[in-house]
Amino acid sequence: MRLILIKIYKALIYFPATTALALLLCIVPFEILAQPHARDYPSKPVKLVIPYVAGGGIDIIARTIAQKMSTQTGHKFIVENRGGAGGSIGTDFVAKSLPDGYTILVTSSAHASLPSIMNNLNYDPIQDFSPITLVARSVGLILVVHPSLPVSSVKELIALTKANPGLYRYGSGGTGSVTHFAAESFNFMAGTEIKHVPYKGLGQAIVDCLAGHIEVCFVAATAGKPHIKSDKLRALGLTGLVRWGELPNVPTIEEAGLKNYSYPIWYAFLFPANTPSEYSEKMRNEINLALEDSETKRIFSEQGLIPVFSTSQELNKIIKDDIELHKKLVNRIGLEKQ
Repeated sequence: MRLILIKIYKALIYFPATTALALLLCIVPFEILAQPHARDYPSKPVKLVIPYVAGGGIDIIARTIAQKMSTQTGHKFIVENRGGAGGSIGTDFVAKSLPDGYTILVTSSAHASLPSIMNNLNYDPIQDFSPITLVARSVGLILVVHPSLPVSSVKELIALTKANPGLYRYGSGGTGSVTHFAAESFNFMAGTEIKHVPYKGLGQAIVDCLAGHIEVCFVAATAGKPHIKSDKLRALGLTGLVRWGELPNVPTIEEAGLKNYSYPIWYAFLFPANTPSEYSEKMRNEINLALEDSETKRIFSEQGLIPVFSTSQELNKIIKDDIELHKKLVNRIGLEKQ
């Protein structure tokens, strides 16, 4: 800091004002220039970029928090969907945005799985981002079966499919999707061989499971709830770590008998790399206030979401650990990168 002050002094004495300003911008790190203004951040609208098309739980998360933070700060938080290429287009946009605190990536655990299934990503999921905080964990996907299948528990499903390897099928929202990874993780840990049938979206998989064309499916909690309550699908367990208040009688898959199994889904906010840490701290405080709001908790609960707050360091470790987890899972199932 002393060296920087000396450089500033010399620039002001020996050069005209305009030249001195140009020199200052070269010799003083961006973080130093930004620090005096951190207390005033944000001072203009902030863009929250979702790297997926509109709809789904991540939209609800982003828009709920954006509304709360707009009220808290007096500045607009604008949600923008930039979908495409499995989320890589919107993610790359944020990675290449100015690290000025006014562009935020709202992402999910797919941020950690995408590198294991896609070649030539134009960004690094760790190096090109400054983690802010986790904002939510999902209760997970629900393992459901068609009512014609003669099972009523996870243990019975494992026994039936082990006795008939390759006979029964599960549907996913596509190769490399969370539903695919959750099911293959189940196959690996249970020692089963339930055959994968990929669809172009989870909705199509649910339709075929309802019709009995496939016997097993891992479905999003909110998408599966009405079919479970109407007995059109039978719920056996949740992939997350806790039960869901909307379906309190459905255990976690681990509770139901598959020890150490979980496939939790998380959601987080990330800045572009090199965003000043003071901005991250200020944003974490605003996000935490939004998550503590009773209305936020109610909306999240209905969607099968649990508000979660973390440090930047904790989120960074979660992303790194999940990247390694998915690399191992891809190797186990022999999935080729696209």
